[in-house]
Amino acid sequence: MLCLPIWKAKYDPNGLITNPRHVPTRQQPPLIVSVPLPHRPTTATTTTLVVASSSANHPLADTSPTSMASTGDVLLATSSAQLEMESGALRRSSTLVCVPIMAGSVEEMVTQLDKAKSSGADLVEIRLDSPKNFSPHEDLKTLIEASALPTLFTYRPKWEGGQYDGDDKSRLDTLRLAMELGADYVDVELQVACEFNASIQGRKPEKCKVVVSSHNYENTPSIEDLGNLVARIQAAGADIVKIATTALDITDVARMFHITVHSQVPIIGIVMGERGLISRVLCAKFGGFLTFGTLESGVVSAPGQPTIKDLLDLYNFRSIGPDTKVFGIIGKPVGHSKSPLLYNQAFKSANFNGVYLHLLVDDVASFLRTYSSTDFAGFSCTIPHKEAAVKCCDEVDPVAKSIGAVNCIIRRQSDAKLFGYNTDYVGAISAIEDGLRGSHNGSTAGASPLNGKLFVVIGAGGAGKALAFGAKEKGARVVIANRTYDRARELTETIGGDALSLADLENFHPEDGMVLANTTSIGMQPKIDETPIPKHALKHYSLVFDAVYTPKMTRLLREAEECGATTVSGLEMFIGQAYGQYERYTGLPAPKELFRKIMSKY
Repeated sequence: MLCLPIWKAKYDPNGLITNPRHVPTRQQPPLIVSVPLPHRPTTATTTTLVVASSSANHPLADTSPTSMASTGDVLLATSSAQLEMESGALRRSSTLVCVPIMAGSVEEMVTQLDKAKSSGADLVEIRLDSPKNFSPHEDLKTLIEASALPTLFTYRPKWEGGQYDGDDKSRLDTLRLAMELGADYVDVELQVACEFNASIQGRKPEKCKVVVSSHNYENTPSIEDLGNLVARIQAAGADIVKIATTALDITDVARMFHITVHSQVPIIGIVMGERGLISRVLCAKFGGFLTFGTLESGVVSAPGQPTIKDLLDLYNFRSIGPDTKVFGIIGKPVGHSKSPLLYNQAFKSANFNGVYLHLLVDDVASFLRTYSSTDFAGFSCTIPHKEAAVKCCDEVDPVAKSIGAVNCIIRRQSDAKLFGYNTDYVGAISAIEDGLRGSHNGSTAGASPLNGKLFVVIGAGGAGKALAFGAKEKGARVVIANRTYDRARELTETIGGDALSLADLENFHPEDGMVLANTTSIGMQPKIDETPIPKHALKHYSLVFDAVYTPKMTRLLREAEECGATTVSGLEMFIGQAYGQYERYTGLPAPKELFRKIMSKY
């Protein structure tokens, strides 16, 4: 088969060049809906499209590579992935879920094939480079016959990130044999695709499709470079295009979404690493051919793969479609958060068409600029972005402005403007008040039990500001302890109170019956043996609150309990602040009983 020279395969922003050979095509998006960034002036060249499912007019932003290169921002589009209705689901895209089958022996792989079927997979990727001893003729027959699901065979060499270290002739011969024996798909690397496709010309089984893949373990190239790469892969004879790149920043994924939504042929666009997780989930929204989900956590064929259980049960993958609204928690670190568990179950229960994701964000301003479409409808903010997020919002709620931190951002659907709120202080202060009342240390009915209490806050970040503000509003005397004394002093100058360095907190006990609130990440998984204050100092506190909720019982809370203090878990703050966020995301009443039921298991 003749492969086109690279210079003849160029990126066309209106759709990638179709390869002369017959390939299965996918339906193109009838419309591309993008919303200009907040504050971006509308130019004379802006056109308007009428969305088929709505009477609202939406400006179509200029999404040419030139314009995007000049701004550094990518305006994401809604794809036309085919939808199917299924019982109990809002929508279902055509994106398949593939389980990688990797084991040291063929016998173990056969066992995994059964597990993949029962786990809900659509197909399996059989990694022939994983077994230690492999006999092509015998073992290929065994694997194909044992699989109740369609099979994708991959024999990845070390030079492309796999484990095979032999000669390419034997490897490609094995893939050709797999095709002859009934494989549904084979994966061939771009570097050898021309040679492979030339060797099967006229002998390729009709049912078998060739996936031509390219893996970049260093970065994610520009949109233009990605587009040219897709064109090269098509020219190499691909039935299905596969590109896997690496996310250095979560904004890198936007370029892969752009390529995916414009592709005229089936495409698998994956961005590897924790920052690329959204590419593996939202491919169902933007029209990707398939995504990968592992049988077990940590046993992956590429960095950043979620488990199939998380895809189907945590993220409700089958319900994600072109119209699904995207929400998520912005933080660093963020993988520990239980927010996706809480919101996705609540969304499903309410039949609300949304998905909530972990978003590992380094620069919150850059993230919000890049994902500027109204499809990205709302975000929770956690450490360390709560203060920086204030500056990113078009408008900030007066309470959040007073605190100087937001933990909830809503993108208004009419104009894409960002609105910031703070629900942290309500959940935390209410839980602390309930704890004090329960320990019989509260004030008389009608007054807050915090009134007159000495309230010591550890941390001067966003959560610390929220709790200090809330305690002050309730009449408490506030003390801020922080690793950096100057930060603590700045906060006390804003809300009133005294400042301490965290090192001085150990010997700070002007009175007994104080309240302590840790708002830092000290003691959070995986560093569960850490604590912000020595145990002997806890005897002066009547109540200790820890904003950390993973683990639920931190070392701080355990030692406080041993010293006789009432303890309040960060789980109470987490649930309390989630009520307000859910209502802003959905416009529906918060399912409080469901929230507590979900979190009672963790």
